[in-house]
Amino acid sequence: MNVHFKSIGIVNTRAMFAAAVKGGFAVPAYNFNNMEQLQAIIMACLETQSPVIIQVSKGARDYADRTLLSHMAHGAVEMMKREAGEKQTGEIPIALHLDHGNSYDLCVACIESGFSSVMIDGSHLPYDENVALTRSVVSFAHLHDVTVEGELGVLAGVEDDVSAESHSYTRPEEVEDFVSQTGVDSLAISIGTSHGAYKFKVGQIPRIRLDILNEIEKRIPGFPIVLHGSSSIPQDAVETINRYGGHLKDSVGIPEDQLRQAAHSAVCKINIDSDGRLVMTAKIREIFSLKPDEFDPRKYLGPAREALREMYGRKNRDVLGSAGRAPEIRRAI
Repeated sequence: MNVHFKSIGIVNTRAMFAAAVKGGFAVPAYNFNNMEQLQAIIMACLETQSPVIIQVSKGARDYADRTLLSHMAHGAVEMMKREAGEKQTGEIPIALHLDHGNSYDLCVACIESGFSSVMIDGSHLPYDENVALTRSVVSFAHLHDVTVEGELGVLAGVEDDVSAESHSYTRPEEVEDFVSQTGVDSLAISIGTSHGAYKFKVGQIPRIRLDILNEIEKRIPGFPIVLHGSSSIPQDAVETINRYGGHLKDSVGIPEDQLRQAAHSAVCKINIDSDGRLVMTAKIREIFSLKPDEFDPRKYLGPAREALREMYGRKNRDVLGSAGRAPEIRRAI
């Protein structure tokens, strides 16, 4: 199935990132695996007039089915347009992104099924092999006007198919050469964020390496930088999960004030996945415990969707600074 992203109404990330770098905000990149998550993301971003990158990992693509995914993205765009018309608000730019693509073939398959942006993660490879793999994906993607995200440095943590025991911080002295040799449109870096819910232990003071970020920004000024593993692990959600039968120990994330500081600089895309999982799980656990006779999925997935919508809207307004930015990006596309 060969589908170009423009035919389903989505956009690539080029105009989004240009506006974000200029305006000192970050575009939200929210992961989804099912309908309720996707609905919550789109409605929250429409309400806050924020651009958005809806993204799926290899694992999510396998779970949701690769064919169904492109139709879900198309459906999300059509839902957004209808809601924008009914509410008399402007439409928002939506990009569909492959998160942590691990091979050339996977990136090509996603591009041919309608993705407007792909990440090729060669960060686990020796530097020269990372450059070669990333360059090959860029060469194919740019033929189709698809934007590409590369990565230098390794994030610790576990999320879907991505796993590493420890950090390997991005080396600022490598970024100029990497960007020049590969032609990537954005660069994911490792400065202390990490995948999953168990980023830090309770009592630790989480710190991301803003000094490394500042040095990278000096070396490639104006170039779009991406932060992965940037969930803040809302403690109210963790407490709710544990209160109603869960067992999440030492679940601490990245402080939101540090993310906001990063978004004021060259960071133009911030990935958030675990926060959505936690908020959704907390609401479902609560309903199962307080209403043990409930068996209609709409009665627990619906409230979970609403909790997600509220969280995403707050992130756009208070953390990423992306609320109200959709009109300027729409004009630039």
